[in-house]
Amino acid sequence: MKRTVITTSDGSSTLKVEDWGETYHSVHGAIQEALHVYIKNGFERINKEECRILEMGFGTGLNTLLTFINAKSLGRKVVYHGVEGFPLNKYEVEGLNYTSDGDMRDFEKVFESLHSSEWEREIGLTEFFSLKKIESKFESLSLNQEYDLIYFDVFGYPYQPELWSEAIFEKMYGALNENGLLVTYACRGVIKNAMKKVGFEIEVCPGPPGKREMLLAWKR
Repeated sequence: MKRTVITTSDGSSTLKVEDWGETYHSVHGAIQEALHVYIKNGFERINKEECRILEMGFGTGLNTLLTFINAKSLGRKVVYHGVEGFPLNKYEVEGLNYTSDGDMRDFEKVFESLHSSEWEREIGLTEFFSLKKIESKFESLSLNQEYDLIYFDVFGYPYQPELWSEAIFEKMYGALNENGLLVTYACRGVIKNAMKKVGFEIEVCPGPPGKREMLLAWKR
């Protein structure tokens, strides 16, 4: 998978998959999108002192980094499992500018640790944040019911429709605790239908800049 680093509208970087023309984050602003979709409409909606998170699509580590920063700010404990089928190489990671400006510089070492930490092993990054990275194709992933929140951040439906299927969402539903939440940037009718068929309760929310709507899927 050939990828190049590009700059998005808010000045933050992302990766572009050359063969598809698909990007890892919104070209309208990578950090802006991640904060809106996964922090504001995900992490901040789970009212627990300790939150167990599964990310489908660890990718650049941006969602993980922003969750770490917010957990530290709010005094919350996080257990974070990130699944990735195509891990970044060190040159791609070095090209990302998330910790190059302002207060984000304070988290440069944390961001480096997210990518340098060992795969398939639970690592305590701090007393409040543990990370386990799992290298796996999503279709073959085996999960237990243990998560309060799922960041569903896979490539878009036009590029990998099989990852937005009823079978995948059934697996996600089974991995969530009661009153758990799956949050994603997407809002296609076919995706909503697949979610509803496996038992999710759907909530449509305003999307980040450049996107009208996004989805929350509750297990209730």
